[in-house]
Amino acid sequence: MTDYEPVIGLEVHAQLRTSSKMYCACPADYQDAEPNTRVCPVCLGLPGSLPVINREAIRSIIMIGLALHCSIASHSKFDRKNYPYPDLMKGYQISQYDLPLCTNGYLDVSVDGERRRVGIERVHMEEDVAKLSHLNDPATGKGYSLVDVNRSGVPLVEMVSRPDIRSAEEARQYLMSYQTILRYLGVSTANMDEGSFRCDANVSIRPKGSDTFGTKVEVKNMNSFRSVFRAIEHEVERQAQVLDSGGRVVQETRGWLEDKGVTTSLRSKEEANDYRYFPEPDLPPLNVDPAWVAEIEELLPELPEERRKRFVDDYGLPAYDAVLLTASPGLAQYYEATVHNARANGGSDGVAKTAANWTLTELGRLANETHTEIHESRITPERLSGLLGLLEEGTLGTPQGKRAIEEMFHTGKTAEAVVADLGLVQISDSNALADAVGQAIDANPQAVADYLAGKETAAKFLVGQVMKATRGNANPTVVGELIVERLDAMKG
Repeated sequence: MTDYEPVIGLEVHAQLRTSSKMYCACPADYQDAEPNTRVCPVCLGLPGSLPVINREAIRSIIMIGLALHCSIASHSKFDRKNYPYPDLMKGYQISQYDLPLCTNGYLDVSVDGERRRVGIERVHMEEDVAKLSHLNDPATGKGYSLVDVNRSGVPLVEMVSRPDIRSAEEARQYLMSYQTILRYLGVSTANMDEGSFRCDANVSIRPKGSDTFGTKVEVKNMNSFRSVFRAIEHEVERQAQVLDSGGRVVQETRGWLEDKGVTTSLRSKEEANDYRYFPEPDLPPLNVDPAWVAEIEELLPELPEERRKRFVDDYGLPAYDAVLLTASPGLAQYYEATVHNARANGGSDGVAKTAANWTLTELGRLANETHTEIHESRITPERLSGLLGLLEEGTLGTPQGKRAIEEMFHTGKTAEAVVADLGLVQISDSNALADAVGQAIDANPQAVADYLAGKETAAKFLVGQVMKATRGNANPTVVGELIVERLDAMKG
């Protein structure tokens, strides 16, 4: 078996969050609309209708290009991409070919602690196509298709990477990073399950150490990050088996079958000349004022990579926590608001790490169980910071805190109200704990004998007995000190 190296390039389409479509005034909110109610002569492709460029869409793609470190063209144009699909109303798509808006960018990804740079060849503007629904007539058993034109003409940005990706995991991290950037910019929902973020993968393999590209295969129909990972892994293995058996990899387009975990041949791979590109005659060339680009760049929000670095520098977080907390702008803002509230109310410097722990563990668990977003939960940053304050001052221990946050999550009450309702105040008074400690020692003579014989871990068993007796409300540190003090006194 030859040892192969995967060579992967990704083509990612993202729908933009504009109020109207790319080349007409039809509303772009097609998701919940009745079929064929967001249409006009332009997006229906009727003869004589003329497109007009959506300025907000151009602004959005410039933001994307800047975030991806691209060069922004001062002169660009649109082209007709011709192909006869039934979901293409005009018989061609208005796209960009040789003069895209954004070129020569990059996106850094990290896998297993290794940071690699993936080049971005281009980011260009185009339009989405109509939606086909394939059905069967129950009376005749014959298949038929329906066309919903609502999606046709929605602004679509295509980002094409260079073939710099070397594993399925790198591809997944690349997609996740790009999705996060789009959401920070606010230009796209970038939801794969809704179809507003879609990916095609160009996959080839070559013997390790070779600098010659193999025959690439395009893989489509992947609707989740997991699907992308599995499809690339399968395709690399399939191509290796073909070559090792003496066969030849054919350049083609293959579809991913999620239920079977395999790719299947769809058609031969198209080349650029198959699309018969030519300049769109109904749209003028696009001249982008550099001053406008500079203005857009000045207004760019803090991006994920910058925020991750700041969380590490300003809050002392481990890099791993910073990555998780900046996975979405909503979560990052929630965490930061929690820390600011906690510090404003006297929280220590360590409250930032405590906030990260409780946000990612207990609150994250509750959000996952209820399929909600942390930043949309009933526990506001102010209420979480209130819980952190009770933990820092010792009013609550970790067990009480876990019970409190669960009640807060389901009821929306403040930490103080939940503590009062459930009687969760931690007992730290030595005098109040004296009886429980004495009872635990008296009831467990074997544990006492083990400790006196030199088995110090027996003290932990006794601490557990006191915690059980106090229903978890005792301060375990104080309990441990009291037990050791009494047991050591027995040695004399």
